[in-house]
Amino acid sequence: MSKQFDVVVIGGGPGGYIAAIRAAQLGFNVACIDEWKNAKGGPALGGTCTNVGCIPSKALLQSSEHFDHASHHFAEHGIEVKGLSLDLAKMIGRKDTVVKQNNDGIVYLFKKNKVTFFHGRGSFAAAKDGLYEIKVAGAAEETISGKHIIVATGSNARALPGTPFDEENILSNDGALRMGAVPAKLGLIGSGVIGLEMGSVWRRLGAEVTVLEGLPTFLGAVDQQIAKEAKKAFDKQGLKIALGVTVGEVKNSKKGVSVAYTDAKGDAQTLEVDKLIISIGRVANTIGLAPEAVGLKLDERGAVLVDDECKTNLPNVWAIGDVVRGPMLAHKAEEEGVAVAERIAGQHGHVNFNTIPWVIYTNPEIAWVGQTEEQLKAAGRAYKAGTFPFMANGRARALGDTTGMVKMLADAATDEILGVHIVGPMASELIAECVVAMEFRASAEDIARICHAHPSLSEATKEAALAVDKRTLNF
Repeated sequence: MSKQFDVVVIGGGPGGYIAAIRAAQLGFNVACIDEWKNAKGGPALGGTCTNVGCIPSKALLQSSEHFDHASHHFAEHGIEVKGLSLDLAKMIGRKDTVVKQNNDGIVYLFKKNKVTFFHGRGSFAAAKDGLYEIKVAGAAEETISGKHIIVATGSNARALPGTPFDEENILSNDGALRMGAVPAKLGLIGSGVIGLEMGSVWRRLGAEVTVLEGLPTFLGAVDQQIAKEAKKAFDKQGLKIALGVTVGEVKNSKKGVSVAYTDAKGDAQTLEVDKLIISIGRVANTIGLAPEAVGLKLDERGAVLVDDECKTNLPNVWAIGDVVRGPMLAHKAEEEGVAVAERIAGQHGHVNFNTIPWVIYTNPEIAWVGQTEEQLKAAGRAYKAGTFPFMANGRARALGDTTGMVKMLADAATDEILGVHIVGPMASELIAECVVAMEFRASAEDIARICHAHPSLSEATKEAALAVDKRTLNF
């Protein structure tokens, strides 16, 4: 007889492991199945985010930023560095250590919360007697059953048609994180979050980086005033960004990669690079899930179809995170995981898509929440805008990083905050205040009248709120 659980979670990424823990906290008997392996073949919980995404990329971004500061900026602070050198193997090793610490942390959390873990690939086998049988294909195949199933199988990098990843010369986010040497020339197709972050890492370490983007505008999803400010900074750093291109044939050889493309003017061009990172989005991962075994419906993109509460077409089967609609963000998956666990318990789980923050961890960082100015104009909504530059912020001057600004958008009549957009130092941390404010439907005036510590970068947020009413105090 198979082991029976109240809740079985398929996938141990940020959505899956959080869902499993929350369900266990609510008193359910919970199992989580995950197939990620470490170098020794053992479990590596945390999914793409922990293993080849959010966590390792931030570790390398931090290391590369230290190297860049030592190379170019320490002298401004009266710090002379002689004989500076790069030990890339040690840098990659530190990144791997950070990943393992996170992997091990989730194992500990499962033990703490009494979540039963199965190492292997989970797939649907059958549905009968009000239960779903789930096959676990690991070192030894076994079958478990659950009353409620949460599908949290994440996503995979989208390959360029006709150009598969070999993770040697043509790289996904996985290969981009473990190059053994700094390439002299690095190419990126796509200027999305992953592409820009990885391009930033390797540019700081010495690579000549060229980005080919098909869209005519840079960072089309970002407020364009912020995007233009970011592009100016990237241009100044030497990041080459070509917009409006059409990529043609990609040739891969032992010598490197050749990319034929047509530029925005319609002229034929060729980019010769040592390594090429493909960053054109991600696709829902339902490979091997066997949805047909129980009649689970997928959409035309292969994602699991769900309603606003993450319910699928099957009773007691739920799906969350990258494998369903909505932004492919780790924190969105976490929120859905908590909400689904609480809904199973008869509670009212909460996920507000309008207040999910977005962050690009480049230098300068880019972060935003809510609507852009372009979206408000398209919707015909009357609004007020306020901006405040970091060059007028005392803490930013002391840090030696005055690039960028904070921009706040508020309803013209009610003053409710509709969106906040930041490009500059520590934008990833500053955006949290704005998310809280929007979740409580605060007005720009509310932020303007809250005392912010001086000197702090957060004062730029307060000043942007004051700017909505055209009464900044420091600019």
